[in-house]
Amino acid sequence: MSNKVPQIRFNGYSDDWVQHKLENIFNIIDGDRGSNYPHNSDFLENGTNVFLDTGNVRPSGFLFNTIKYISDEKDSQLRAGKMEPNDIVMTSRGTLGNIAWYTGDIVDRYPSVRINSAMLILRNVIPNEVSTPFMISILRGNLIDTFMRRMKVGSAQPHITKKDFSKTEVSIPSNFKEQESLGMFFETLDNLIAANQRKLDLLKEQKKGYLQKMFPQNGSKFPQLRFAGFADDWEQRKVGELYKVTRGQVLATSKTTPEKVGKNQYPVYSSQTKNDGLMGYYSDYLFDTAITWTTDGANAGTVNFRPGKFYSTNVNGVLLSADGLANKAMAENLNRSAWKWVSHVGNPKLMNNVMSQISVMIPVNLSEQEKISEFLMMIDNTIALHQRKLDLLKEQKKGFLQKMFV
Repeated sequence: MSNKVPQIRFNGYSDDWVQHKLENIFNIIDGDRGSNYPHNSDFLENGTNVFLDTGNVRPSGFLFNTIKYISDEKDSQLRAGKMEPNDIVMTSRGTLGNIAWYTGDIVDRYPSVRINSAMLILRNVIPNEVSTPFMISILRGNLIDTFMRRMKVGSAQPHITKKDFSKTEVSIPSNFKEQESLGMFFETLDNLIAANQRKLDLLKEQKKGYLQKMFPQNGSKFPQLRFAGFADDWEQRKVGELYKVTRGQVLATSKTTPEKVGKNQYPVYSSQTKNDGLMGYYSDYLFDTAITWTTDGANAGTVNFRPGKFYSTNVNGVLLSADGLANKAMAENLNRSAWKWVSHVGNPKLMNNVMSQISVMIPVNLSEQEKISEFLMMIDNTIALHQRKLDLLKEQKKGFLQKMFV
């Protein structure tokens, strides 16, 4: 297959793709960095002139959950960074390569927008030759990662400069209709990914709301939200009174496998955040249904429920109960407060003796704990299902990008 055509194409197109430098497609515009650059005292709670923050530009586009405004006077003092309809804005410092398209209802809602110094405006100067939606699909592909590798952009202060980025070359279909077809395809896919991300975020927010209402707050002995049939006061108990407090053992990563293979059938949990601490699988287990928490490092104080047989490394503390108290409800309850007890002198730590002294409010009736646990497990399963769906869509997009672009 020629390197001037992709592996997969829409029917009816066979011409070679051609290379362009970004500077021949876009007028690349910096934000104003002069003496008139806004300071904290210049920002208003309301107004008509939006001053974009990097948090307003996400991988899926604009997000205006919080907005900074500047006065007409401050806006007129700035000499650069004013957006025009159909401009693309890209984050260029810190979080790199988030892309948003200033068009449609965004322009109607926010007709006066300037970028801050951590962004670039990409203004298409040949929109009749190069499709803007097609360029957005390229920008949201692997272009930024390729650029960073080529330019050896460091991790301490990652930065995409206008000068360097303008020299980047991209391959483009010579047929404008093919560009439009690809742009529409990836726009539809991006919208689907964004919709699933919003659904996942909403589920996580709903879970937070339930956690606030299903456990007593501010010294109360009753939660705001309760299952029918339960009316007893909750009681305050120390962790050390409820559980046997122990910890895991050292295990070399080389002895585990990423998936269940052969004798390695038992999950191994450690301190990392990826996969809720799942490090891999091992041939033996230490515990059977327990609550773990991270004792050392950046994630110290993170509490998880571990159903079934599992192995835990030495950076996890473990709570064992022969009375059924090692359950999802108690794990979530502890996770709400354990972080407050983490020592931040040097390496963050939450050791066994400190965990033993933490007090929590618990339902006297074990059946109430079980009801709460079942409900929270159901929510977690739903969240996991949507996360898998989102991950699959992202993987599919990666595959399409590899095969449908040069």
